[in-house]
Amino acid sequence: MNKSIVDNHNKVVSNDDLVYHLGDFCFNNPHGAGYWESQLNGNIVHIRGNHDRNNGVKTYITHAIMEFGGLQFYVKHEPPISGQMETLETHLMASCDFILCGHVHDLWKHKFIEFWSHGCRVVKLCINVGIDVWDYKPVSVNSILKYISRVRRGLEK
Repeated sequence: MNKSIVDNHNKVVSNDDLVYHLGDFCFNNPHGAGYWESQLNGNIVHIRGNHDRNNGVKTYITHAIMEFGGLQFYVKHEPPISGQMETLETHLMASCDFILCGHVHDLWKHKFIEFWSHGCRVVKLCINVGIDVWDYKPVSVNSILKYISRVRRGLEK
């Protein structure tokens, strides 16, 4: 399994690519994160996942706001909880166009997540970028933008 994941990664990621890994880089592995990073192409920026506490991943980043193609993405490991009450995080998510997450091991690629911000109900498209729903390969920004277009046109359920 691990060899297939490394091979798939290296088929689509070049050494010059920037990779945002949305958490749970490796789990309960005696080699630790450095061992796996040394086998992967690209420059990896880690967003901390719930299994990244003791695996050698060195990051304090828990979320980020990124812009691609003129759209803003709120990026985090765990998807927001539908119905979540107002927090600083919900205000940040509301200011973005979409949410990207990892963590999900259910086989959904997207969900519409409802939460509250500034007293208003907000609904955002949340896309799971975990490799288990993208043919065990990292998903590119262009693929995410194309997928969003397909969701908007009702072509993805």
